[in-house]
Amino acid sequence: MSSSSPASRNAVIDCTKGLACAAIVWHHLAFYGPMADVVEPLLPALIEWLDQDARMAVQLFLVLAGYLAAASLAPTGLARHSQVLPQIARRFVRLVVPLAVALVLAVLISTLIRPWFDHASMSAAPGLFQLLAHALLLQGIVGEESLSAGVWYVSIDFQLFALTALLFAMSRWFSSVPDAATPARPTVGQAVVVLLAAASLWGFNRDADFDNWAVYFFGAYGLGMMAFWAVRAARPWAWSALMALLLGIALWLEWRTRIALAGATALALVAVMRSPRLYSMSGPARLQQLGQMSYSVFLVHFPVCLLVNAVVTWFWPDSLVINLVGLWAAFALSLATGRVLYLRVERHMPSWQDALRWQASLVGTGMLMTWVTAWM
Repeated sequence: MSSSSPASRNAVIDCTKGLACAAIVWHHLAFYGPMADVVEPLLPALIEWLDQDARMAVQLFLVLAGYLAAASLAPTGLARHSQVLPQIARRFVRLVVPLAVALVLAVLISTLIRPWFDHASMSAAPGLFQLLAHALLLQGIVGEESLSAGVWYVSIDFQLFALTALLFAMSRWFSSVPDAATPARPTVGQAVVVLLAAASLWGFNRDADFDNWAVYFFGAYGLGMMAFWAVRAARPWAWSALMALLLGIALWLEWRTRIALAGATALALVAVMRSPRLYSMSGPARLQQLGQMSYSVFLVHFPVCLLVNAVVTWFWPDSLVINLVGLWAAFALSLATGRVLYLRVERHMPSWQDALRWQASLVGTGMLMTWVTAWM
């Protein structure tokens, strides 16, 4: 991706991802407890907000994922790659290798603390089918309990990317514009994205039965894609008006704060990325760094937080000060562990051999820990 591309890594996107990542980590600390339960009387409004509302930061990830997918797959509205399956395969490998490493850590920590940490946030010892479902990103679809918080998002991210790649691959058949040309009007692929985003915003996203499938989340993802095309367009107002129309009808049909946030994020993204002054803003270096490694932090934070919760609850179950310090310690350790995963695993382009090796490690570790648990 060229440095001049609107989707190039820049401080605005990285800082936004960093804020969203921090919000998700703190949401899980508040939602699952038990340290947050001890601290809640001291900070009731903050803990309640983290528990109930901070999770909507996922919408920022969905919009940004759509924005970056458009840059990767169809920056001009035409499929950028003639071979779609290799693109999907590479996306799968890049997602599952760090995920498998994080899940091995989650299984090990859960096995370690399960005998002495009796809490609702603990999952049962995994079974073989459950482990295989996670390795294939199918756990939500087949109804298996997740081994770690947030794993559902990885599955949805892959579904959204694969669906979008296939849509643009199929739209190539109906396009008469040469691959190297810039279309003068919206392409077939762009029209399909708009229609599918409308179907999601107006229908699928209003039915929780679809929340294990990409169509439930495609509204926010599609708005992110449209934001990219608006940034690239000579007249961005047309795309922006279309986004506002889709959003307005969706909220008129049923008000959903998460959709309002996704729409506001997409429209703000257009304004920021088209402004030379805002686009070139640097932002805090630490926050930018967190955004760059946000996927790794997202993957490993839950088992780390689980371990800190278990230790603090075992030794200091009623100490307000220690539990407050424990919350910050869990957050800091999550970032530190995520950085290790980012530097050692995510930042390197994995191969199919890496994917198979780590998935085998996940299944093998899970079965071994299940046997250990049975004998404890």
